[in-house]
Amino acid sequence: MDGAPSRVLHIRKLPGEVTETEVIALGLPFGKVTNILMLKGKNQAFLELATEEAAITMVNYYSAVTPHLRNQPIYIQYSNHKELKTDNTLNQRAQAVLQAVTAVQTANTPLSGTTVSESAVTPAQSPVLRIIIDNMYYPVTLDVLHQIFSKFGAVLKIITFTKNNQFQALLQYGDPVNAQQAKLALDGQNIYNACCTLRIDFSKLVNLNVKYNNDKSRDYTRPDLPSGDGQPALDPAIAAAFAKETSLLGLPVAAVPGALSPLAIPNAAAAAAAAAAGRVGMPGVSAGGNTVLLVSNLNEEMVTPQSLFTLFGVYGDVQRVKILYNKKDSALIQMADGNQSQLAMNHLNGQKMYGKIIRVTLSKHQTVQLPREGLDDQGLTKDFGNSPLHRFKKPGSKNFQNIFPPSATLHLSNIPPSVAEEDLRTLFANTGGTVKAFKFFQDHKMALLQMATVEEAIQALIDLHNYNLGENHHLRVSFSKSTI
Repeated sequence: MDGAPSRVLHIRKLPGEVTETEVIALGLPFGKVTNILMLKGKNQAFLELATEEAAITMVNYYSAVTPHLRNQPIYIQYSNHKELKTDNTLNQRAQAVLQAVTAVQTANTPLSGTTVSESAVTPAQSPVLRIIIDNMYYPVTLDVLHQIFSKFGAVLKIITFTKNNQFQALLQYGDPVNAQQAKLALDGQNIYNACCTLRIDFSKLVNLNVKYNNDKSRDYTRPDLPSGDGQPALDPAIAAAFAKETSLLGLPVAAVPGALSPLAIPNAAAAAAAAAAGRVGMPGVSAGGNTVLLVSNLNEEMVTPQSLFTLFGVYGDVQRVKILYNKKDSALIQMADGNQSQLAMNHLNGQKMYGKIIRVTLSKHQTVQLPREGLDDQGLTKDFGNSPLHRFKKPGSKNFQNIFPPSATLHLSNIPPSVAEEDLRTLFANTGGTVKAFKFFQDHKMALLQMATVEEAIQALIDLHNYNLGENHHLRVSFSKSTI
């Protein structure tokens, strides 16, 4: 990353089929992109930002975290050019894309025939956004929302509440244009890697009336408001420290598009989220975190490392399992990262497995030790590090979007054409439960199957995930959020 800072950046090693939009997207979280020149034959591009400061932030961020486009690492450095002079006839398509993006960013009149979808460039209706958070496996606080949405303009007010069992928020900007930009950039993004998905719409309200400043609502224009119902008001020192902390992160939190976003820079996203979450002091969210779980009250007659691998594998990539030699109703399970162990604990603690309610807590062990060479521990310890059955190995895998709590309804996929509903009903009834309902999806490769209880569904998943249905099709089983 040498060379004197410049607002023009030189990007190298781009995958051949990359579009202007994808390259522009790399710069958007850091500020306005004012020009782009793609050198298709050389797999390079020049990107010009509105200010040198934005370019410096971008280079510093990506020097810590290698950016990826289409799963290939790319390289960003300052250009020797101080500005881009592009021949507009040659660069027409890029200019059209850029203008479309800028039109959205400044709510100009949309250009006809641009590549940005129509809905993206409708004029912003209201300065107030309604935000719903899906897959909320970690607490999302008012401060985290403020931090993320401030990237797009001054946030005046936020109100958070729970409705239909979902965390929602109303957030007001000073200007509808900021609301437009935030919606465009953040709708569908994940706050943390693979969870906490933002769903954003314009609110019908054009102004919010905030009565109290506390952890549920905040009017940033009126620090004098009372905290209401005995909640401590936000200590001004904390507020100031938080603002300072946020700017110290040195990485724009809006570059936290989660691992699934179309702008996904998968590794960057995860790292940014971990760094942001870690520094903002969110409990238990750093990607370091505790990777080892202690599971107790297991049915020692029935449980095996394989059954624990299959069940815990729904929430992360299980690396090692050790059933304790002196206490066979307990086991240590090592996940691939702290996010996964947290998820598994949140979803499986208190569930029934082989007739017993299991307890899942974070272990103080950092890793699970394998037995010494040549020592027989009766198959109680198993290393699954190279298992082909890990669901989350691929960054941006669809499986990240389909993580649900244990449910009586199971989602089945990879069903070969020759297997009929009757075959699957019989197979699942043989796990010791009752099949209540069944429904094929249109293509017959997937189905929903409902057992009588959550416990029966857990048992069926343990027994039949990766079951060989013939024709080289191994059945995939997950918990579903749907009912039949």
